[in-house]
Amino acid sequence: MTGHMTPEEFRQHGHEVVDWIADYWTGIAEHPVRSRVSPGDVRAMLPTTAPEQGEPVSAVLADLERIVLPGLTHWQHPGFFGYFPANTSGPSVLGDLLSAGLGVQGMSWVTSPAATELEQHVMDWFADLLGLPGSFLSTGTGGGVVQDSSSGANLVALLAALHRVSKGATLRQGVRPEEFTVYVSAETHSSMEKAARIAGLGTDSIRVVEVDSELAMSPRALQQRLERDLARGFVPVLVCATVGTTSTTAIDPLAEIGPICQRFGVWLHVDAAYAGVAAVAPELRRLQAGVEWADSYTTDAHKWLLTGFDATLFWVADRAALTGALSILPEYLRNAATDTGTVVDYRDWQIELGRRFRALKLWFVVRWYGAEGLREHVRGHVALAQELAGWAQADDRFDVVAPHPLSLVCLQPRWARGVDADVATMTLLDRLNDGGEVFLTHTTVAGRAVLRVAIGAPATTRAHVERLWTLLREGHDWLANDFAEQQAEQRAREQAERQAAAAAAAAEQAAAAEQAAAEQAAAEQAGAAAEADAAAPETEPAAASTPPDAESPTAQTAEIETAGTTDTETPTVETPAAGDETAAQAEAQTDLHAADPEHPAR
Repeated sequence: MTGHMTPEEFRQHGHEVVDWIADYWTGIAEHPVRSRVSPGDVRAMLPTTAPEQGEPVSAVLADLERIVLPGLTHWQHPGFFGYFPANTSGPSVLGDLLSAGLGVQGMSWVTSPAATELEQHVMDWFADLLGLPGSFLSTGTGGGVVQDSSSGANLVALLAALHRVSKGATLRQGVRPEEFTVYVSAETHSSMEKAARIAGLGTDSIRVVEVDSELAMSPRALQQRLERDLARGFVPVLVCATVGTTSTTAIDPLAEIGPICQRFGVWLHVDAAYAGVAAVAPELRRLQAGVEWADSYTTDAHKWLLTGFDATLFWVADRAALTGALSILPEYLRNAATDTGTVVDYRDWQIELGRRFRALKLWFVVRWYGAEGLREHVRGHVALAQELAGWAQADDRFDVVAPHPLSLVCLQPRWARGVDADVATMTLLDRLNDGGEVFLTHTTVAGRAVLRVAIGAPATTRAHVERLWTLLREGHDWLANDFAEQQAEQRAREQAERQAAAAAAAAEQAAAAEQAAAEQAAAEQAGAAAEADAAAPETEPAAASTPPDAESPTAQTAEIETAGTTDTETPTVETPAAGDETAAQAEAQTDLHAADPEHPAR
């Protein structure tokens, strides 16, 4: 198969692809949420070289089913409760399809005016929907842009802050070592530290501000750190406050942090990547009270607002600082519209030069759902999270360990005394995720492992949250019983070992006592024999008419003692006590043995 795909072929195969996606969404709950492949499994199923000849779409879709699908973790699954949501929706996919089909390059106004102006307008819509300050509107001093991610937005915010505080000097000279400082909390997303590295400030420029009991940045601690750094000659650049931290959705108090930043001339950047879109519901806007103090603000429509990657909404209150940091105009990009200064060129609002028509999918989503539909989507998940938290608070097997104003609930299972709680919690997590029905992730709070339940997938209903709660309790009970059995077995083993040790000690003690008694009896017998020997009277030898047995030791002794005597001498023979042996007898016995050729001593 060769040649370009014709419009008619695209029509035919486009229907096939859309049908495939619709079928995938319909049956997504049948898949295990988390992929079960091992590292290298997917690549092992792919050919080592690219195909020489083209292949039909049907073959590609077949391999999509066979190779790709088993290697996916299904973020749109109704049992997906991990990380934060990564929503998409039908309108978002269709808007992306249109953007891909149009294939425009929106780097400058002139390259596709509609791509720029629709984006400006949609960003103004969202600023209004989220209750953001008027300075963020395109009609004011600032404006909005769709970035690729909040990580990227954090970086461009830092670059804009550097440009402002240095009065443009960093563009010409770069950053000087140990000059600038950036302020975060221990709960701030790691992308802010990464941004400091990329910007050339380095990790040493980061100041970690203490948090309070609810894991929110302490305004008092922030002020003290700013004062200390200024006294030491540093130049504070940016404070990153978070609305909805990644671990627990803690909320930094913007209304208190904002005036401190203004007093010290420090750029206030608000990272509301997950939680910011919740402000479409007016009753949730209190969570970011004080946002009017912000110099820049970021939130992700691609997390919780039914729009696929990449759709980060980023605003600045003063666009001059942003474009001042990022604008560069080679001759080949010059054009009359740009030269007039009356248009926006979004290439000056981001790291990259090129950009696709991202605003189309946002436009589709807002047009399809309407503001009320977006509000109901957020409110529904918040209500489910509050219900789950209520179940957990009423159950003695779990604790809710952090505030939960949105759709994330952090649960800490309770375990029996003697059980390693962190190991047990992570074992429960693995058991749930291995089951395939649900997928959770974890974090640590006060140094202890906890389970994060992030509700946000478009397909998730109350029934799915109820099922998760059932699995949590069943998993906890199974493990608790298993741990109890293990502890009982361990106690039984320890008791048996103690009993065996006691029995061994008793046997050893008895053996020692028996040996001591035997030794004492032997000593007493030897003593008695010695006393008897000492007390026995000397006796005369037997009459000569009764010769001693020639084979007995007594006869041998008599012969030895009489040898060499004269007939006139009368020999004196001493009869030894039984078992007693004189030195002469021992010597004679040794001489006899030595003469015996069969004796082993030879």
